[in-house]
Amino acid sequence: MKFRSATIADAEAIHAIYAPIVETTPVSFELEPPTVAEVAARIERTLAGYPWIVAVDDDDALMGYAYASQFRARPAYRFTAEASIAVAPAYRGRGLAVPLYEALLAELLARGFHAVVAVINMPNDASVALHERAGFRRVGVLHEVGFKFGEWWNVEVWERLL
Repeated sequence: MKFRSATIADAEAIHAIYAPIVETTPVSFELEPPTVAEVAARIERTLAGYPWIVAVDDDDALMGYAYASQFRARPAYRFTAEASIAVAPAYRGRGLAVPLYEALLAELLARGFHAVVAVINMPNDASVALHERAGFRRVGVLHEVGFKFGEWWNVEVWERLL
């Protein structure tokens, strides 16, 4: 396994991981998956200011991705990023997520970021366990802030100082 910066050429593989998450789980609050073209545009926009890291196997097949984005728009938040991570189903439970997250966090630190925020839709035991292993700590709950699949969902806010 190796890590590298995402490119627009990764859009189709990223879409293949992300679209089923949107379609079948409340993990993402998007209601419709973005198209491959929109994923490519998101990669391009993200890379203009934040890292997007992919994990690939020995055959260069994409195993998962992690990226950072703007936490909030006001200038005082400029050293804080929001992180997202997803692993392809075939690679879940194989110890990939923490090293992938660490690669993202190392890149954020190298770019001068100070804090990282993650927002986890609840319940999500796997994501909670991942964030705990990656050194994040739970700092709060936002109750019933997302509505998907006919239900209200809570989210937990987690943070890690770099």
